[in-house]
Amino acid sequence: MRPSETDERWMRRALALARRGVALAHPNPMVGAVLVRGGRAIAEGFHTWDGVNHAETVAIARAGARARGSTLYVNLEPCSHRGRTGPCADAVIAAGIRRVVAAMPDPNPRVSGKGFRRLRRAGIEVAVGACESEAQRLNEDFARWIRSHRPLVTLKVAATLDGKISLMDPAEPASGGRRPRVVERWITSEISRRRVQELRHGSDAVLTGVGTVLEDDPLLTDRTGRPRRRPLLRVVLDSRLRLPLESKLVRSAADDLLVFTLRSPRSEPARKLAERGVEVMRVPGRDGRIDLATVLAALGRREILSLLVEAGSLVNGALLRGKFADKVLLFYSPRILGRPGMGMALTLGPSRNLPATLTGIELRRSGPDILLEGYLRHVYGNH
Repeated sequence: MRPSETDERWMRRALALARRGVALAHPNPMVGAVLVRGGRAIAEGFHTWDGVNHAETVAIARAGARARGSTLYVNLEPCSHRGRTGPCADAVIAAGIRRVVAAMPDPNPRVSGKGFRRLRRAGIEVAVGACESEAQRLNEDFARWIRSHRPLVTLKVAATLDGKISLMDPAEPASGGRRPRVVERWITSEISRRRVQELRHGSDAVLTGVGTVLEDDPLLTDRTGRPRRRPLLRVVLDSRLRLPLESKLVRSAADDLLVFTLRSPRSEPARKLAERGVEVMRVPGRDGRIDLATVLAALGRREILSLLVEAGSLVNGALLRGKFADKVLLFYSPRILGRPGMGMALTLGPSRNLPATLTGIELRRSGPDILLEGYLRHVYGNH
């Protein structure tokens, strides 16, 4: 049975509840649940990792006996397996719920559909598909990780309209032996920079290259001030361990800075970084550069579901060339540099994987800027 307009209205409420789990639910998906009876919500719930209980069981516990005969709205299929808690499908059956409306099946192919089958065998009416695309986007990082054991990789780029990511003084070219002077620090507006903070808050890790650290000395922290279950992991690709000890990243390290390198962790630069609380991990190289597949696999093992990349053209180009990027967010400033400058992606050597083509493109305003969002890979495999 297909969901109705009323179903979609209540599902939007379940999705709003699920979003309260941003930075609090991973490595589990974000899930919200609403129990409705007689056209009114009688109980609600959402999931956080530290709260243990799933959204459905939270709502059922709050409703008590009133749950019998009600309709449950939930943005993800009730689970049918035992993990830290018992199966939510069994809790729904035991509560006497009459109907379940879910936005989407569980993206885990090993369990997808089993919860629905269990509910239907118990005589519960099940409708699937209300606000499905919105629900898929909400947990696309979980879907990517649960299917591939790697994080969803999002490239964030701030650029001028002619595609330049650095505002350099042309009187001091990069090839002149002197460090180029940056005319202005920021390409995009304060509104866009606040939106980037929201992106960091919703991510498990942020990645950059040592070149960006040497050029910009970023901090790469989540400055929203809102709670998160785990610190934002800051990741640097640094094949030769050139990361300065006086950089903001190192000076602020507190078990939240991870450096991938080709050098031995017993080397002197590695030891000095470790003394300052920086974790150094040696990974294999390919053509003298860090193997990105190994990096993403290592982050996946750490239950990093979402990786935001804020890097320069070489790292961006390597991720595109290796087909590791899933999603792109381009913040375009309404400015034209009008001279040679650093482009958003540069690849070393020939590549059959470029030019890359975005699909599912959306355009939005971000103050005076334009935000373009698009996909290089759809993790659900149904687009």
